[in-house]
Amino acid sequence: MNSSSRQRRLTAAAVTALAVAVTGTACSSGSGSSDSSSTGSGTYTIWDPYPQFDKTSDWAKLLDQCGTKAGVKIKRTGFDTSDLGNKTLLAAQQGNSPDVLIVDNPVVSTLAEAGVLTTTDENKLDTSKVDPNLLAAGQSGGKTYGTPIGANTLALYYNKDVLKKAGVDIASVKDWNTLTAALAKVKKAGKKGITFSAIGTEEGSFQFLPWFWGSGAKLTALDSAQAVSALSLWKDWLKQGYAPNSVLNNTQTTSWQEFASGDYAFSENGTWQLANAKKAGFDYGVLPIPGATGGNAAAPTGGEFVTIPVQKDTARYATSQKLATCLTSTANLYTTDTTLSYVAPTGEVQDKQVAANAELKPWVAAVKAAKGRTSDDLGTKYPKISEQMWKAVQSALSGSTSPKDALTSAQAAAK
Repeated sequence: MNSSSRQRRLTAAAVTALAVAVTGTACSSGSGSSDSSSTGSGTYTIWDPYPQFDKTSDWAKLLDQCGTKAGVKIKRTGFDTSDLGNKTLLAAQQGNSPDVLIVDNPVVSTLAEAGVLTTTDENKLDTSKVDPNLLAAGQSGGKTYGTPIGANTLALYYNKDVLKKAGVDIASVKDWNTLTAALAKVKKAGKKGITFSAIGTEEGSFQFLPWFWGSGAKLTALDSAQAVSALSLWKDWLKQGYAPNSVLNNTQTTSWQEFASGDYAFSENGTWQLANAKKAGFDYGVLPIPGATGGNAAAPTGGEFVTIPVQKDTARYATSQKLATCLTSTANLYTTDTTLSYVAPTGEVQDKQVAANAELKPWVAAVKAAKGRTSDDLGTKYPKISEQMWKAVQSALSGSTSPKDALTSAQAAAK
């Protein structure tokens, strides 16, 4: 790719990156800065979205250990997740990219299409042990641009006491019909059914996707009969009083707060709430989100990819590959993913996680059924599709339009 073409793609990608909101990560807020232009050949820069980890953390120590193993020093900077994509695009425009970039998975395709990242064919990263459904989030145009460091996703938390008092056996919840029947029993018993986030942002799309995909719908056809059935399910839950009207404004955090009150039977939320679940003060369980007719629905994956950006000095790739391989090795993934509350991207480490903590078993099942938001080669088309999806959800749940009309309009706008 010539430099002028790459510059145009970088500029276009900057606009797209602004639209890709990050949802469902375990990261907290913070800030950082870096000047890789001053980096010598014996120092390698690593940018990550974990500003909550300072230089005394296990994460920072692991980076240094991987640097020592590769024979180089590490200059690491942690950025806010929402800032990292744009910071990376700016650095690429200035010819100042970090050597290793750890970035949220929906942003990978944006950076790849802008010509910012090397492919695994170029950088020789081995992805053979990674679960294919997780690796797909970092693929675009038939090429792979990195390897996942871990994943989180959505499932249903449930309050065992509420279900017991309502006479609901959680083993009976296998599909949408049996879940709805359970919600009806819960309401009849004087408790509240299910809470989730349907807010008009990427968070709303993120939470709707398991039901959308669980119906058999595809993001390229927002107005399909399957898609309408998924939105109708949510609409009916509100109409019947099984879900509160507050879902229209709920974030995943406020939705969790509703569940933590102890009044709700179910909450759709993610692995990042596990620590809060243990503090809730009541017995809980976790159930993978069921598909319309049974089985586990595909929920969207959160989590980051370890990537190697394009460098003028291509001789740097060999060391960058050693660093990336070290960070995602079987020996290191267990500790890292435990720290991040992530499910590992490989079966070998997932088994180790479940052996150490049986509570992770349903989350591993959910991650194995999960799907990247930009999978199916959607790439930078996803943000526009997602925006129309959350607008349709808001329109239907608020009563402005029917689910069918809302999704028909969404598909027309997404084109």
